[in-house]
Amino acid sequence: MRHGTRSVGVGWLALAVAFGIPGGVAAQDQPILIRGATILTAAEAGRIEDGAVLFQNGRIVAVGPTSEVEAPADAMVIDGTGKFVTPGIVDAHSHIAADAINEGAVSVSSMVSIHDVIDPTDIAIYREVAGGTTTSHVMHGSANPIGGNNAVIKHRWGADAQGLLFQGAPPTIKFALGENPKRAGSPTLPGQEARYPASRMGVMDVIRQAFIEATEYKAEWDAYRARVADGDRNAIPPRRNLTMDPLVEVLEGTRYVHAHSYRADEILQLMRAAEEFDFRIHVFQHVLEGYRVADEMAEHGAHASTFSDWWAYKMEAYEAIPYNAAIMTRRGVNVSINSDSGEEGRHLNQEAAKTMKWGGLSEAEALATVTINPAIQLMIDDRVGSLEAGKDADIVLWENYPLSSYAKVRTTYIEGEVMFDIDADMAMRAEIEAEKAELREMLDETDDSEGSEDERDPGRRSGGGR
Repeated sequence: MRHGTRSVGVGWLALAVAFGIPGGVAAQDQPILIRGATILTAAEAGRIEDGAVLFQNGRIVAVGPTSEVEAPADAMVIDGTGKFVTPGIVDAHSHIAADAINEGAVSVSSMVSIHDVIDPTDIAIYREVAGGTTTSHVMHGSANPIGGNNAVIKHRWGADAQGLLFQGAPPTIKFALGENPKRAGSPTLPGQEARYPASRMGVMDVIRQAFIEATEYKAEWDAYRARVADGDRNAIPPRRNLTMDPLVEVLEGTRYVHAHSYRADEILQLMRAAEEFDFRIHVFQHVLEGYRVADEMAEHGAHASTFSDWWAYKMEAYEAIPYNAAIMTRRGVNVSINSDSGEEGRHLNQEAAKTMKWGGLSEAEALATVTINPAIQLMIDDRVGSLEAGKDADIVLWENYPLSSYAKVRTTYIEGEVMFDIDADMAMRAEIEAEKAELREMLDETDDSEGSEDERDPGRRSGGGR
């Protein structure tokens, strides 16, 4: 306690969560100061020993040495001695919280959107926030050369679908190369109809043809708007095409392409195809052979979002190496480590740490692969990805060194509100178990009561039962 502040332990809101208050607490209007911790900022300030983070009203107010960050008189002060603080983890490739992820009936499904199928009840949201993940890029699947539109969410467990959406995140779209989109053209299941394309050549043809049509569609709308601007009151707008609208946004640079990819030759092919139509592939996802074409990717302006050490789970993943992320980083590519999995999304901190083993990335570079780098790829780095004054208070308090197999999240904040607290979680579990025991006891009493009646009336037992 000092200067009128209230000092508490890190389990201060166990009862709040245990008794079902959404998000743990109400809107965070009281200043909160975590002090005495090691702060890994993922920003220019780097690592701050004996550091402090002050946040209020959902925003970070100050980050720095404890001696330089003063707590307001009404602040709640949390002792972080021996603990670590990082930004919330950002997952650039996820499929959680989606009721369905593939519209595989057609080769081009740019008219569909993950926004329409967000499932706020998916328990993976809570499990991942318990692992420090606070933002996810929920993507369409890879059944199509041109897939659907994606959604960026914050892990606001307890919110509805609209409440999960990261407002202001630039729109993205999913493309896919290789085995997945061509597999639909060579079905292996009895009765399954083939769909073009059935080859890697066909995948590239589908993408080119779609952008030829999108270019023509854009020209029609440009001509119409020019006539309206010139005062032509008889101008008739072209027929709206929901498949073409997102592709026109790609051409105009307002929607960003995230492309599922594996092989180096296909990565090069897609960059060349994009350059034909004067746009860029914003992020190559998976990109397991990115180490072979990292210079070309850097020249194109593409980012990379990859796995730490997944490979050999299908033929086009056989040439993957664990040094991929480090090599691309050294060649000037912005690299993130993603999950593509509700399970992997619970420990992305450890996946990032593997880049220190495989490739010798520094602590700051490794942490960046799951914080500021994916935030840059999603173009939300002005809001999340690092601990800096003015950014969203998406903050994780760790028991141990976060880039370690011993790491354990103690508290996760999203915009200053507690979305996970380990003490609160344990209290909630105890209450649930107590409620289960009470229900079992009630059921046993009911069974005993009905059993006595059955003994008095044998016909009751054979008369249909409960």
